[in-house]
Amino acid sequence: MLKHNKIDMIFRQAETTDIQCMQVIRNAVKENVLSDPALVPGIDVEKYINHRGKGWVCINDGVMAGFCIADLVDDNIWALFVLPGMEGRGIGRALQNMMLDWYFSQGKTTVWLSTQKQSRAEKFYRLTGWKEAGLYGKADIKFTMSRDDWKDVSA
Repeated sequence: MLKHNKIDMIFRQAETTDIQCMQVIRNAVKENVLSDPALVPGIDVEKYINHRGKGWVCINDGVMAGFCIADLVDDNIWALFVLPGMEGRGIGRALQNMMLDWYFSQGKTTVWLSTQKQSRAEKFYRLTGWKEAGLYGKADIKFTMSRDDWKDVSA
C-alpha cells in the first residue's frame, strides 16, 4: 500500500472486494460511457485483476476515487477511470504511473489503449507521452506506449 502525499490518498493493488466500487466509478463517468453497463460484468473485472493482469485503486478519505487495470494477455490498458468530481487531483496520473511501471517490469515492450476522440482522456494521454496509432473501432483513437518512451517520460 502506498500512502500518497496528496491529502489522504491511498494507492494500492485492486482486490476482488473492490469490484463493486470500481463498477460504480466506471458507470459514473461522463466520457467513454458504456453503451450498456452489462457489457462489463464484475466477473470480467475479476479475471482482469486476478488472472490476466493487475489493477490498482485510489482511496481518498475512505472513498474509492479511481482505478486502473493493465492486461498482460492482450498487452493493453483495460481501464483507467477517475470518479467525476475527483478529476484534476493527480489521481489518474499516479494510477497510470504505478500501472505502467509494473507493466513494463513484466518484460513487456509495448502497450496500447483506446479512448474517445476529443475527450479529456485523449488530452491526458497525449500529455503523458502516449503516441497516436490511428483509429480504433468506429470512433475511438488508439494510443501506444513503448518501454523506451515510458522511460523517457517517467524519468
